[in-house]
Amino acid sequence: MKRRTVLGSAWVAGFMGAAGGVALWHRGERAHIATAAAWWASSFVQPGGGMLQPAQWQGRPLLLNFWAPWCRPCVQELPLLDQFYQRYRAQRWQVVAVAIDTERSVQAFLNQHSVSFPVALAGLEGIDLSRTLGNPSGALPFTVVFNSVGRVADRKLGILKPENLSHWAQRVS
Repeated sequence: MKRRTVLGSAWVAGFMGAAGGVALWHRGERAHIATAAAWWASSFVQPGGGMLQPAQWQGRPLLLNFWAPWCRPCVQELPLLDQFYQRYRAQRWQVVAVAIDTERSVQAFLNQHSVSFPVALAGLEGIDLSRTLGNPSGALPFTVVFNSVGRVADRKLGILKPENLSHWAQRVS
């Protein structure tokens, strides 16, 4: 009888733990959906003028890259991002770079190193945005990939490699 009680208690404890885990997962999923929704509803000034509104790309896979002109790894990966954009934009991929710096610095950089995808100016507030999207340290470069439903599909802190991009191109839609 004692053994049955112990086993029954273990089963109940396991069930309660699993239910708690599911509840935490759902809460985390809701937080990610809310964060993604905040990104899609935002707007940014672009270097040289104009506004960038992410909502225009909803329904498409999107690679969002946080960078700064003073960040050497960020600058190193920009040509790779540009190649990715050139190669996959026909398959509806969009790339957006969120600059963590002043308009003057970003514009000076872009005058020397042009990219074919849009650049948004976020200043230091961009660090906070990157944190809400899953970058607790606020370090750069940081990349977030959204699927065509508008949800976060993947994240990468640190410099991108061609393998990261080819993986996303094949698996995210």
